[in-house]
Amino acid sequence: MTSTATLPAEAAAPPEQGRDPHARRFGLPIATCLVMGNIIGGGIFLLPASVAPFGTISLVAFGVLTAGAIALALVFGRLSQRLPQTGGPYVYARAAFGDFAGFLAAWSYWITAWVSNAALAVAAVGYLTVLFPAVGEHKAAMCLAALAVQWLPALANLAGTRYVGAVQLVATVMKFAPLLFVAVGGLFFFDPANLGPFRATDQSPVGAVSAAAAILLFSYLGVESAAVSAGEVRDPARNVGRATILGTAAAAAVYLLGTLSVFGLVAHDKLVASEAPFTDAVNAMFSTDGGAGGTWAGTLVACAAVISMLGALNGWTLLSAQTPYAAARDGLFPKVFATKKRGVPVAGVLVTVVLASGLTIYNYTAGSDGVFEVLVLVTTFTATVPYLLSTAAQIYFLLSGRSERVHRGRLVRDGILAGLAFGFSMWLVAGSGYAAVYQGVLFLFAGVLVYAAMSARKHRATA
Repeated sequence: MTSTATLPAEAAAPPEQGRDPHARRFGLPIATCLVMGNIIGGGIFLLPASVAPFGTISLVAFGVLTAGAIALALVFGRLSQRLPQTGGPYVYARAAFGDFAGFLAAWSYWITAWVSNAALAVAAVGYLTVLFPAVGEHKAAMCLAALAVQWLPALANLAGTRYVGAVQLVATVMKFAPLLFVAVGGLFFFDPANLGPFRATDQSPVGAVSAAAAILLFSYLGVESAAVSAGEVRDPARNVGRATILGTAAAAAVYLLGTLSVFGLVAHDKLVASEAPFTDAVNAMFSTDGGAGGTWAGTLVACAAVISMLGALNGWTLLSAQTPYAAARDGLFPKVFATKKRGVPVAGVLVTVVLASGLTIYNYTAGSDGVFEVLVLVTTFTATVPYLLSTAAQIYFLLSGRSERVHRGRLVRDGILAGLAFGFSMWLVAGSGYAAVYQGVLFLFAGVLVYAAMSARKHRATA
């Protein structure tokens, strides 16, 4: 029989949050922005060109993935009602399956966060060179720019949750304005002749959808953002689920409308080879000579991309500290991670940004070809481990007959949602590829040694 862990309630704000003017709990709007901002990083600016080779059938793949992401969001909403504590997937896995499963969720999520932060910073530099071409002339300048892009959000986090929320709100509004402009405004310039074939490859419809989905699968990573920071959300049992669903639905709407608009604005043969599809789309909306036209469009898209990534880094930096904080509070991570100042786990933020900075410096100096890309690909697997454990925890709660955690009248509906979310999570694992799964498992096994040490220390402390 599996022993489950008893989790402390976190219904009230920690004492320091009640006194410190720099610490403030997130309301529904900020929590929703956290979800939206973390789901949509910089990938949206290349997605239309990435899936264009498959034809407009890729929109079907988007629809299927959106349904899976919404199911996963609903499951996180249900779980956050039962266990509204900081840590999200870690809390759910530990409550259902014990310390070891909880540790694996925390460990894999933490790896995902700091490696992804390095990748986001490197990608942001690519857009910064459009705004400041001199940055791209020397590797040292690019490295310094990438480090600045990481440390600015980290400093906002260290200033307190009040500033994290403010930055997230401003970044979300500023990046969504141009994206919505193209997504909605582009429909008025939509030309069906630009769509190209429905199925542009020789694959079967199912094969084409699966192939397009393999590229799009990771577009929805981040749906758990509000759940991970539940302890910093006001009335988490009510607001975390709502923020998760609203944020995921809003991100899905931008993805789908944006991709559809670009498909209808840029000719298919040009879109397949495009390196800046949103720039091409804006040029198509306002260029009168059919040429590249208006360099302002490239500047607009580059600004939106940089803001988008800074917002994502701001949110992911907070999440990268929250999961170790929850695990450290239970004795499964070093105790230093459990210290909060101004509502923020300071050690978690600092350790995460230092590790991400080290990986960034390695990428620009001693990095071998492909090593950085391999590490980023591994995170696509490690990110799905907490999803699988969370959906499995929901299924466990539903089937275990624990009436205090299960609403009997919603048993069938919750069971269907959990099954869909588990299938979606498995699809994410399959889409990451054999090499990523193999290497990701090695990362998980490295964590087993850390768990052994922390578990032994915890046992000595309670003996």
